Amino acid sequence: MSAEAVLSAPTAGSMPLAAPATARLQGLVTAHSRVVWRFLRRLGLSAADADDGLQDVMLVAARRLEDIRIGSERAFLLGTAYRTASSLRQVRGRRREVSDDVLMEMSDPAPHPDAATEQRRARRLLDEVLSNMPLERRAVFVAAEFEGLSLTEIADVLGIPRGTAASRLRAARDDFKSHVARLQARFQIARGST
Repeated sequence: MSAEAVLSAPTAGSMPLAAPATARLQGLVTAHSRVVWRFLRRLGLSAADADDGLQDVMLVAARRLEDIRIGSERAFLLGTAYRTASSLRQVRGRRREVSDDVLMEMSDPAPHPDAATEQRRARRLLDEVLSNMPLERRAVFVAAEFEGLSLTEIADVLGIPRGTAASRLRAARDDFKSHVARLQARFQIARGST
């Protein structure tokens, strides 16, 4: 997504941005689009929903550019992404569509190299582990473990006290370890029966 795409997207009551604001928005989009998209995916959105969510996040950033403190851009964008993911997950829960991810898996019957297969399997297992966590814990876990945010940054992003972020992260790590242990036991049993 480019700043031009964000700027050309129609929004109610929007005014054109001045050149310095356009440059700042372009910098935000360039520097943070991948992180925001990846964060949305790890919060359980499909690739298509993550694309839509990324656009929504950047549109919010364009409208609220003056409110974003310099140096806090990533926190602002990830906080907006968290709220956007929550909204999109609610909408997705009401609609009856097949995920693009499912269609992508079905559309290509050709065999893949072993490495690609193993990587997809690992991603599916990770998604399974993450999908079993409550969204509040998952958001903290993904922000800490995948995006490298500090507890203070996570608290700012999610709009929660630092202590709450710490306790959710502890609980999420415990959830993660428990689920991984169950998966390992399941695979050991499956290997033993073959």
